[in-house]
Amino acid sequence: MSKMLVELLMLAGAAFMFLAALGVVRLPDLYIRMHAATKSGTLGVTCAIVAVALHFGDFAIAVRASLIVVFIFLTAPVAAHLVGRAAYQVGVPLWKRSIVDEGRGGPRDQK
Repeated sequence: MSKMLVELLMLAGAAFMFLAALGVVRLPDLYIRMHAATKSGTLGVTCAIVAVALHFGDFAIAVRASLIVVFIFLTAPVAAHLVGRAAYQVGVPLWKRSIVDEGRGGPRDQK
């Protein structure tokens, strides 16, 4: 049963990472690509690390894996936010079909 769970988690991790790569290639602008890569990449790496921890079944490895997951959950969104903010400040354009530019203050300031 444990082996099947490890295999399922590894497949889920690979699927999330594939979706992240697909999002980076197919989505229209930097901000949407970054969102897809951050969300899917974080979930993919987390699934893979949990699978590794379950596979080895050692307490020390489980603790390290837990710390890695916490680190990724804390740093990936912050890094994506900072990259997006820097890109916006430099003037990287939004997708032409974006409805609201929240960096300018929201929908009321769009008029």
